[in-house]
Amino acid sequence: MSLPHAVLTSLLEKSTSGYDLARRFDKSIGHFWHATHQQIYRELARMEAAGWVEGVVPPDAGKTRKKHYRVLPAGRAELARWAAEPTPPMDLRDAFTVKLRADAVLGEVDLVPELERHLALHQAQLAHYRRIEAQDFPAGQALARAQAIQHMILKKGIRYEEGEIAWGREMLALLLQAENGPDGP
Repeated sequence: MSLPHAVLTSLLEKSTSGYDLARRFDKSIGHFWHATHQQIYRELARMEAAGWVEGVVPPDAGKTRKKHYRVLPAGRAELARWAAEPTPPMDLRDAFTVKLRADAVLGEVDLVPELERHLALHQAQLAHYRRIEAQDFPAGQALARAQAIQHMILKKGIRYEEGEIAWGREMLALLLQAENGPDGP
């Protein structure tokens, strides 16, 4: 996935200023595609130059002179073209997993504190996702297609976090067992 396509998607959901787009991005698409505010602003400038978006300063903008961005037909066509392309499987780059491999060959790396930290982060993210689900997708509520897709994306994040937590607990038990020896402390 590329940042321009994530930005186009977000702008099609709601036209907005670059500042508000970056803030909204952090709360939605940013859960699965990270971008800094500076990257978003640079991308908006590139997309405006390419004719994919238009940034207009509204007459009532006042001193801020914030541009309000909207997707142009060429941007919509580019997003449709990109969405129709085959998507390769996600590349997995996980430094902690490499550290575990190092521990397996060194046999002396204490990764328990780091694993406990990772577990806490995944538990916090899972709690965050569940709060979003309870707020935005109450049980029994009928959802329009777009909302149902957004809910399924959220469920993907929930399942990812649940998987990381389950795996992390198993790994923690293994590391603690190895630390304490086969007969315990």
